[in-house]
Amino acid sequence: MNISEFVWRRLSEWGLRRVYGYPGDGVGGLDVALEKARDTMEYVQVRHEEMAAFMASAHAKFTGQVGLCYATSGPGAIHLMNGLYDAKMDHVPVVALVGQQARSGLGASYQQEVDLQNLFQDVTEYVGQASVPEQVRHLIDQPLGNRDDFIGSVERAGADQHCNFFTGVQNIGGIRQQLVIRQFGGAGIAHAGMRRAVSNRRIRIFEFLKVIGQDHAGDTSPIMRNAHGTCRRASRKLCSARLPCPTIFRSLTGSIGLLGTKPSWDLMKGCDTFLMVGSAFPYSEFLPKPGAARGVQIDIEGSRLSLRYPMEVNLVGDSKTSLRALLPMLTQKKESPWRRGIERGVKDWWETLEKRAMASADPLNPQRVFWELSPRLPDNAIITADSGSVANWYARDLKMRRGMKASLSGGLASLGAGTPYALAGKMAYPDRTVIACMGDGAMQMNGINVMITISKYWKQWSNPRLIVLVLNNRDLNQVTWEERIQLGAGKTESTQSIPDLPYHEYAELIGLKGIFVDNPDRVGEAWDEAFSADRPVILEAYTDPNVPPLPPHITLKEARNFLSMIPSEPELGSVLKNSAKELLTSVFPGKK
Repeated sequence: MNISEFVWRRLSEWGLRRVYGYPGDGVGGLDVALEKARDTMEYVQVRHEEMAAFMASAHAKFTGQVGLCYATSGPGAIHLMNGLYDAKMDHVPVVALVGQQARSGLGASYQQEVDLQNLFQDVTEYVGQASVPEQVRHLIDQPLGNRDDFIGSVERAGADQHCNFFTGVQNIGGIRQQLVIRQFGGAGIAHAGMRRAVSNRRIRIFEFLKVIGQDHAGDTSPIMRNAHGTCRRASRKLCSARLPCPTIFRSLTGSIGLLGTKPSWDLMKGCDTFLMVGSAFPYSEFLPKPGAARGVQIDIEGSRLSLRYPMEVNLVGDSKTSLRALLPMLTQKKESPWRRGIERGVKDWWETLEKRAMASADPLNPQRVFWELSPRLPDNAIITADSGSVANWYARDLKMRRGMKASLSGGLASLGAGTPYALAGKMAYPDRTVIACMGDGAMQMNGINVMITISKYWKQWSNPRLIVLVLNNRDLNQVTWEERIQLGAGKTESTQSIPDLPYHEYAELIGLKGIFVDNPDRVGEAWDEAFSADRPVILEAYTDPNVPPLPPHITLKEARNFLSMIPSEPELGSVLKNSAKELLTSVFPGKK
């Protein structure tokens, strides 16, 4: 057995079963050995190394397992970086293997020579390199066995000792379950710390959720059910990865932040105490004003405690374990007028969203596309979303149900992650229906080449349904609206306008199914056709770029910026008309 064969065998012994990658002479030995290891290691050949890293990150998010990717030396290694940062910032375990030149070539400006040590320094906590075969097992076993973050490499050293580079990103092998309320120093003191978290009778924890891609707590459904019966009036921190939230309770307000809902804004601004679990939520302006509420935070990393809000009690530990310790100390509260008000706000919000979705646009309202999708989602669907304005409608208009999975690039918010996420979800769960929600900018960046990979593998799946929704608005839409609202500048067509491509025809070109819709009355029919297809689908919706993704709260400064952009806005009439429609639904939410 040579070194490359050993690498795949050892990784499989640690439970890694699928690798996303692209070949090259820097990892030629791994390529050859991988062919021999097909019984224990499934290989998914991508079109670009960046997609391999994104898929490894998504694999970790959807399965709770370690994601695995590999690439050749030089440019291949460099291309992994974006996906590895996605894994790092959303705190999921990923291992990467990359090539490096032989020791004799290092420092001599040899072809594809890159300082990998420095390149990967920031994306992980440990960087190491193996120069002799005897180091390889250690480089694999140390991070996977000890749950430490790592990065390492093996240089070219002869025919049987090929270029292997190992990269671990954040919490390899899973969360360190034993680190519960670490700063309180032991079970008895930890118990006292928990007591402190609930000691004040004003603390009334509302609801809380696991956030995909954050502190993998496993199945928190029993915890959520128990919490709902014991808690009353504190806001919960959720959806930092900008996920739509399961519609389990009438009082569940949905996501918060820039892509959030008005009920969540009201909840946060009106609460007296809130609980933040496993999240580094970036938008502190959407939290209560400092001093207006009391805060309790649970996180596996002590450095993230009180980062966004001055918390009264900080608990370091695994979220599931910590919540289980916390729940018995809570007492059930009766329904309150405040809670009933929140529930009425949730009901009004869904009526508002429906009215917004049904409003006319030219030619198609993007919200209508998501509103029609929501009731058609299978119970076990996997939904991914890319960054951009598409994430607004994904976060607000989809009603998630228990049993579904959903994710996107959260902390990094990288454009182009939606389709590699979808493919990774499908490879992990080939029996489930997968929907990727894409903007046309993301589709042109990465989505099209991932479709080629989908065309290569789809016939292997027990359920062939993988639907890629493309909102074709010919605009880098989120940035356009941010410049209008934040900078007071009209659309800069030289930077924001992008080519109008027939995405549905591209699907047909590579042997998949293409569907085109630009009529609001045909949106539901288009979704039905996509869900009944016998192969993967690109559903192209030709949408209006000037439907505003309104934030849950508009500040006076934002209103002034919007007015100041009017003289420089080239599509002023459409912008004003659509903005007026959206604002009217907020003023009269219950009107049909």
